[in-house]
Amino acid sequence: MTVAQLTPPEALIFAMVTISAVDREISDEELRRIGSIVAELPPFEGYNRDWLVDEAQACGRMLAKPNGFLTVLKLVKSSLPERLYETAYVLAAEVAASDREVRSEEIRCLELLADVLGLDKLTCAALERAARARHQNI
Repeated sequence: MTVAQLTPPEALIFAMVTISAVDREISDEELRRIGSIVAELPPFEGYNRDWLVDEAQACGRMLAKPNGFLTVLKLVKSSLPERLYETAYVLAAEVAASDREVRSEEIRCLELLADVLGLDKLTCAALERAARARHQNI
């Protein structure tokens, strides 16, 4: 991984870690959800999960720099093919919904991610609703 470019799986991980870290509190539920997403979903097929912690730490270091948040979002966009923009958004929404409490910082982060990726509001609303629906209690 270089600062200039990430692989698509790394970019998706950066999107998830960013939404998780935006409120400065990464919950156990969020960490578990990121791990299960990486273990289960096709975009991560063949991805070595041993690198997940390294990617999360690299993302955290970038976020801590001046303008780090926007830098990470732009890096996510530049590292993904356009067909994976919605995937990045829905995975970020999934992580935000995983602890069943989407905070205002996470909502704002999702809005900024949508803006950077050029996603329309209707698509984003549908993706967010789907993510929330998967985390409802009985």
